[in-house]
Amino acid sequence: MRQPLQNCLFCAFLLVFMGNAPLMAESHTVLGVEGSRFTVNGQPTFLLGVSYYGALGVGPEVWKSDLKEIKKRGFNWVRIWANWNAFGQEAFAVDAEGNPYDAGLKRLQAIVAYCDELGLIVDVTLSRGNGVTGPKRLQTLDAHLRAVRVLVTALKDYRNWYLDLSNERNIRDARFTSIEDLVILRKEVRTLDPKRLVTASHAGDISEEELRDYVLKVGVDFISPHRPRRAGSPQETEAKTREYLRQMETIGRVVPVHYQEPFRRAFGWQPTAEDFLIDLKGAYRGGAAGWCFHNGDTRNAHDGRPRRSFDLRDGNLFTQLDSEEKRAIELIAQFAKDVLIK
Repeated sequence: MRQPLQNCLFCAFLLVFMGNAPLMAESHTVLGVEGSRFTVNGQPTFLLGVSYYGALGVGPEVWKSDLKEIKKRGFNWVRIWANWNAFGQEAFAVDAEGNPYDAGLKRLQAIVAYCDELGLIVDVTLSRGNGVTGPKRLQTLDAHLRAVRVLVTALKDYRNWYLDLSNERNIRDARFTSIEDLVILRKEVRTLDPKRLVTASHAGDISEEELRDYVLKVGVDFISPHRPRRAGSPQETEAKTREYLRQMETIGRVVPVHYQEPFRRAFGWQPTAEDFLIDLKGAYRGGAAGWCFHNGDTRNAHDGRPRRSFDLRDGNLFTQLDSEEKRAIELIAQFAKDVLIK
């Protein structure tokens, strides 16, 4: 009898939460997919984004300022984690068992609503964790399913966000989420919200066999490979993107290639501003549908500082970037102005 009781309590929470939430107007910003491209409000759009992982750990005085600046610089999407717990933060909308965390869930809803008004797309990511970004979580399929239900239900009225079911799900540590689990999680989203776009991000380049699983077995709406983080990687991105698109044509279903988490600074190899631009241009020329300016903590510092988007309690994102990252932002913004923004 314990499981039915838990389900009743879960449903009761959602009814109370949704009852206390403001009535939704029609979404201003609608994300879609057409073939190998994303669309925003029906228009083909290249998604140019920024990692903004710890957004749920700070108040609106921080995230509103950052989101306005992100929009001003020519970016049109952000990546936010729904269960971020790095550096002891309570930056999560669902807990380790997938249950709703009221304060974080309301903050996520407020951020998605604000992005909807600004014309920004939101990547909402779940992770099973590996200890670096906080304790292990969602370690069972039941917990993972609960988390998916909470997010899809609470954000259902907004069309400007997509769900990453499991960050770097292929790594064989606590993050690992099997293809079989992904099939079940994807089916649950489709049942709750048939139009919601879904992906499952992958660490490293995707093999043709794995690509077939994502596209045909799981039924993701787009693939999200996290390309290798090493010198020379930016120069390979164009060819790798074309390869993915050719392979999907052979498989029989072509979906967008979305680079939601490329390399970053302070994580081993130190890319220059030019490396960021080369990678972005290669993705665009190769036919990718999106790319992200990734940023995070400093791995060789004892306290991880500057932590950038990994801990926004230290200050606004752009104030935490180093000089090379700030120069990269300028180059990216100019490329967006010259090429991406029509």
